[in-house]
Amino acid sequence: MDNNAYALLGAGIAMIGALGAGIGLGLLFSAWISAVARNPAAAPKFSTIGYIGFAATELVLLLCFVIAFMLIR
Repeated sequence: MDNNAYALLGAGIAMIGALGAGIGLGLLFSAWISAVARNPAAAPKFSTIGYIGFAATELVLLLCFVIAFMLIR
């Protein structure tokens, strides 16, 4: 195998984190909706925590993309 093949293989492995980010976002928003449905008065508190969790999960996804593109180039 040449170096380009190893780079593409590494980029594919780096994108496994995108699967984790997708699962994490699904779990985050399902818990968020359940919490707001149980206690609508606490929705502002839950929204702040939810947005922070969303941003952290998206950061993982973006880092996976950046690493994959760095490996391809």
